Amino acid sequence: MDLIALAKTGEIGDDTAKEFSLTQYQPPLELFVIRKTGRIFAYINRCPHTGVTLNWMAHQFFDIENEFIQCATHGALFTVENGHCVRGPCAGAYLQPAPIIIEDGMIYLQPREYHAGDHAGNDSLD
Repeated sequence: MDLIALAKTGEIGDDTAKEFSLTQYQPPLELFVIRKTGRIFAYINRCPHTGVTLNWMAHQFFDIENEFIQCATHGALFTVENGHCVRGPCAGAYLQPAPIIIEDGMIYLQPREYHAGDHAGNDSLD
């Protein structure tokens, strides 16, 4: 599969995030791209505890201090750098990374085969 263009790197400022719903997958693949201290990361938008989306408003993933990714449902906190849950009901679990490539100022999703179960808590990918 070809790379899927998500955004220009300049569209995502430090301590901000942008969510995406990729309808070429069924059900749509929900993910977000987040930037912290100049580094860009991407994760599937799903809490490992219950499978709910993490953000509390459109594109709002950071806690109030802009230090951690926060689950709006249970308040779980995840490190931006690796998605590790450091506090909350899923402590010790990880967010599922979305494989991205940054090239020529663009952020691309590197497609994989995603399955319907991946959207609801099954972390296995082909």
